[in-house]
Amino acid sequence: MKTISHIIGGLQTAGGSGQTQAVYNPATGEQTGEVVLGGADEVDAAVDAAKAAFAGWSETSPAKRAKMMFALREVMRQRADEIASTISMEHGKTHDDALGEVTRALEVVEFAAGIPSHLQGDFSREVGPGIDSFVERQALGVVAGITPFNFPSMVPLWMIPMALACGNTFVLKPSERDPSSANLIFDLFREAGLPDGVLNVVHGGKTAVDAVLDHKDISAVSFVGSTPIAEYVYTRGCAAGKRVQALGGAKNHMIIMPDADLDQAADALMGAGFGSAGERCMAISVAVPIGEETANALVDKLKPRVEALKIGPSTDASAEMGPIITAEARDRIANCIAAGAAEGAKVLVDGRGLKLQGYENGFWMGGTLLDHVTKDMSVYKEEIFGPVLSVLRARDYSQAVDLINAHEYGNGTAIFTRDGDAARDFAKRIQVGMVGINVPIPVPVAYHSFGGWKRSIFGAHGIYGKEAVHFYTRLKTVTARWPNGIRSGAQFTFPSMG
Repeated sequence: MKTISHIIGGLQTAGGSGQTQAVYNPATGEQTGEVVLGGADEVDAAVDAAKAAFAGWSETSPAKRAKMMFALREVMRQRADEIASTISMEHGKTHDDALGEVTRALEVVEFAAGIPSHLQGDFSREVGPGIDSFVERQALGVVAGITPFNFPSMVPLWMIPMALACGNTFVLKPSERDPSSANLIFDLFREAGLPDGVLNVVHGGKTAVDAVLDHKDISAVSFVGSTPIAEYVYTRGCAAGKRVQALGGAKNHMIIMPDADLDQAADALMGAGFGSAGERCMAISVAVPIGEETANALVDKLKPRVEALKIGPSTDASAEMGPIITAEARDRIANCIAAGAAEGAKVLVDGRGLKLQGYENGFWMGGTLLDHVTKDMSVYKEEIFGPVLSVLRARDYSQAVDLINAHEYGNGTAIFTRDGDAARDFAKRIQVGMVGINVPIPVPVAYHSFGGWKRSIFGAHGIYGKEAVHFYTRLKTVTARWPNGIRSGAQFTFPSMG
């Protein structure tokens, strides 16, 4: 049984807490290892290592930092199957889904490789008599990332390449549920030539999180997780004087207009609702068909698709959906379904109690389809984070838009229609950060930025893309005059450049 250790200053260490947590294979329910849990001492050591490495790394030219990102890209491409297998072993998602996670992470690495142009400043000559002015972006110092279980490789690689490319050093606190991916990420960076101390990994729970948020020498924190924890991270981190971006939960709706291709919409809902067992902050969890005729036709297409969903371990190439991350998460999802049924939702397909032959102890949950869900039900108001698709029927387009805009979350949304006017109006009016038009999971490409609205995000900056350059750097403006033999004496009025 393996032990997943911290990595501090380039070295693996068990730390001094003596505490560990079991790590499981969700498909079998078997313990595959244990992860050491750190606290303030381990965070202190990681920050010290990152501080020591900062001077040399920040003085490395952007071109050399970009060259390392190109090297990382090649390492990741060569080891993509290994990365995907590591994800699947501890998270449970299918191999193809895990490979998709690697691909989206690679896109951010490729964007980070263009850092010389992203860090270009502005220069103005003769802003005043003999005076020039220029603006540049400088690294913050030591920054940290706190990342979730559902994308154990992609989300850290949304943060780390951009932070390092900008000249910072990094402390990663990954999820303790599937920690091996974080250590593999370190190995990938080391193979690409990253100096020791620039990237450090500290495993742990709330004690480690609080130590990161409180540490005086950590300048910025990036977080992805649930909304209650995102709000906590943002509030505590800001109180400690840090720059914080905290991405939270979601309740993503998809409107299906009467003119939509219903087969296309049903297929899109299947992938967006049940891919990765619904454990995505961009999963579509609410289908909103417009009108009873559209709703009835859509449900008729969805029900047999959900019933036929192929569920299995990542080693089954035909599997469309894997297990739930933990037994506790599976049971919580089952309780959400029960609550929805008790509140009046019609359970058309019930995924509870699923057992697979040969994998009886795995954390399995089948796809679940609920109809006649209303906005007052807990199954609608709360983020379930599981393979549960709710159908909430709207009488018309305006009611559907009002429904989405009234929800506390504003992460992602979509509309399926052939009507350009409706699509354009939807994109303009909807109060959600990421919008898809006939695209069910509108995760932006790496040269744009990822981020929701309302209680789906705390802080001013989205993650990756140009927003990340702004988050991981601070602006410095220099105004310079060189002696030219002209003396004008002391000036006591407020200076102007005229």
